[in-house]
Amino acid sequence: MSQKFAQLVDFETRRFDELKSLLDRFEEQMAGEPGGPTHRILLQDREQPGRYLAILEFTSYDDAMRNNERPEVARLNEQLTELCTRPPAFVNCDVKDVRELK
Repeated sequence: MSQKFAQLVDFETRRFDELKSLLDRFEEQMAGEPGGPTHRILLQDREQPGRYLAILEFTSYDDAMRNNERPEVARLNEQLTELCTRPPAFVNCDVKDVRELK
């Protein structure tokens, strides 16, 4: 059984609404395609205005790497980077534990 994988993306933007709209359109376009993220969480940093974190969960590391190779994903990353005030930083993580606490 493969281990779940998560990617954290740390980015800054003054154009969050545009960025969110781009993500929403992309997710609609890719609905039903295999291998993409299974969950997405967008977080806003309360201490640093304009800083956000995205958590993307995948079924496995291999699925995430295959997804990253898709031309549609490469184009999305270019478009997202254009909306950022600095290049996004990526952290790749193996998921060790997930719990619903309430």
